[in-house]
This record gives sequence, C-alpha cells and structure tokens, in this order.
Amino acid sequence: MNAAAPALTPTSRVLDWCLHLLIVGLLVLAAGRAVAAGAPRAAVVAAVLGLVYAVGPLLPSIRASRRAAALWLAAVGAVWLVLLALSADGVWVAFPLYFLQLHLLPRRAGLAAVVTTALAAVIAFAAHTGSFTPATAIGPALGAAVAVAVVWGYQTLYRESEQRRKLIEELTATRADLADAQHTAGVLAERERLAREIHDTLAQGLSSIQLLLRAAERALPGAPENAARYVDQARQAAVDNLAEARRFVAALTPPALEGTTLADALEHLCATTSARHPLTARFHLTGEVTPLPAAHEVALLRTAQSALANTVRHANATTAEVTLSYLGDHIAIDVVDDGAGFDPDHLPAPDTDSGGFGLVAMHARVRALGGTLTIESSPGRGTALAAQLPLTPPADTTPEARP
Repeated sequence: MNAAAPALTPTSRVLDWCLHLLIVGLLVLAAGRAVAAGAPRAAVVAAVLGLVYAVGPLLPSIRASRRAAALWLAAVGAVWLVLLALSADGVWVAFPLYFLQLHLLPRRAGLAAVVTTALAAVIAFAAHTGSFTPATAIGPALGAAVAVAVVWGYQTLYRESEQRRKLIEELTATRADLADAQHTAGVLAERERLAREIHDTLAQGLSSIQLLLRAAERALPGAPENAARYVDQARQAAVDNLAEARRFVAALTPPALEGTTLADALEHLCATTSARHPLTARFHLTGEVTPLPAAHEVALLRTAQSALANTVRHANATTAEVTLSYLGDHIAIDVVDDGAGFDPDHLPAPDTDSGGFGLVAMHARVRALGGTLTIESSPGRGTALAAQLPLTPPADTTPEARP
C-alpha cells in the first residue's frame, strides 16, 4: 500500500496481494499454534488482528490520507502488541508490519515505527524464551533492514519511473508542438511563395490584358486596325495566362523555361513586352553561359517579369534594357529603364487595389536564395534594378526548386 499514491499499477497490486496473503498466513499459523498449545485467547486476538487489518484495504481514506493511515496502523499495532504478549509466534507478524509502516507513513515516521516494532519484537521474544541472545535480536533487526532496503529501493525506482514518464510526456508534447510549428511555417512559406508566383504571372498577365484592352478602346473607332491588333495581343496574353493557371494545377515549372534556356526565355519576354506595349525592351547576355539550378532560373525570370511589368504600368518609359550576366560564382540580372523613376525610400504600402507587392516579392525571392536585390531610382531619372544570386546558395536558405 502507498498512501496518497496515484492509481495502482499491476505490479503494485501484485505486491499488495502478496502482503495480504503473508499477513493472513502468519496469523493463521499463530492462531493454529495457539489452539494447539491450549491458548485460545491468543487465537482470538489473532482473529481480531486479522479483522482490524482487513478494514484497511476496504477504506479508501487509508490510501488517500496519511492521518487515516497512521490511525489504522496504530490500531493494528496495538492489537499486534496484545498478540505478541500472549504468543511468541506474533513476532513473525512484525515483518509484514515493517512494509506497511514504510509504505503508509512518511519516511522518518516510517523508519521510527519500524525501529519501534523491531525493538518490541526483540523484547517480547526474549521474554517468551526467558533469555536474550544475539540471535534473538538478529532476526527482527535483519527483517527490518531488508524491509527498509526493499521499500526505499522500490520508492526510488518508482520516483525515477515517474520522472521518466513525465519527461517522455513533455518530449512528446514538445515534438507535437514542434511539428505543428513546422507545419504552420511550411504553410506560411508555401502561401508566400504562391503569392509571389501569382503576382509575377497571373496578376501581371491580367494587368497586361487590361492595358491592351484599354489601348484597343482608345483606338476605336478611329483606328480599328490598331484596336484589332491590341485585341489580338490581349488574346495572346490571355492564352499565356491560361498556361500559367494550368501550371499551378499540374506543376510549378514556368512554361517559359520548359525546353529552353533562361537567356532564350528572357529574350522572348523582351520581345513579347515590346510587341504588346509602347516600350522597346532589349535583352543582353554577358559572360560565359553555365548551367544554373532551376531555382535560380525561376527567381531570375520572375524578377525580370515583375520588373518589366512595373516599368509598363508605372514608369511611362520608352526603352528598357535587360541584361543577364554570368559572373563566375554569381549570376546577375539588371533591368534598366528611362522612365519617370521614383523615390525608393517613399514607396506606398502594398494593398489589394493598387498592388505594390512586386518589390516585396522580388526581395523575398532573391533573399530566399541568399542573393541581393538593389534598386536605384529617382524621380525623372529612370530606374535600375539589379538582382545577384550566388551559384551555391547558403545551407540555411530555402530555395524554390523546380518540381
């Protein structure tokens, strides 16, 4: 038994039953020997002791309250002393009493009770035998020492087991929290990446279609040929946007990079921009061409797309120069226009109506690959955007790999 203890484990239940059976067996033995010796009073006291002892396991308060356990042990001890005074066989009951006292009482009180019980057993046995020898004291003392070692050892193991259990529960909870945090971070990162993809493809394409349709509207009815050309270009832009939309469903590789090189994709981007808008976009390639990771190709292409889209929408420029430079251990792209320019330190906050997400998305893309993005501009002096990426990204970055 263990006062104020948590729910019993299967092991502790087995130990309880073993203790019950041991006490019952010793009391039956003492009662039988008393009857055989013609001492019925000792047999009656042994039966009373058995009844008093049986009350303990039936009362929940004995296990839940130290005070109730102490009172019950006092009653058991008192009846046991009577039995001890009547029969020397009561000495054997001292051994299970040691376990009860150590289990139900605080450590110091339990140890004091065990010492007192052992002294009582030694004195009573010496009185019944009429002499005192070392063997008289060795038996009860050795039993008390064994009980103390067993119970305290068991309690120590139990505490360590509880500590391990709590530690395992904490680790499990921590792992669950960490998994939730990683999942949330992954979801947020994926949302941010998809937001950049949508901004640099679908949103820019729809904006281009809008500009072309406005141009067609202005051309009507005076210049129907120009209006038809603008409408045809808007239709082609819609076809490209549809391809981008299908890409989100099927895969995340930009269609502009499928079966071609980054340089060809950028040249095609400049050609389509020049054809659809009143802007002359020219492409330049410098350095020795080397194979690039897919993530670098995607980031550079999206940066160029977003930069040219901003030039068309906001700069009112006539020319734009796109330069792809292979710089050995770095790759860079520069987009320079002769437009109205702006103050980079006083940009409007992004919102869903006016946009403004392009620069934020470009910074995020480049930073994710360990690169740098610089913008030089001033009102009336055009804009120069430069993105530079290392060909070997740092280990702690999270590049956007091509599926």
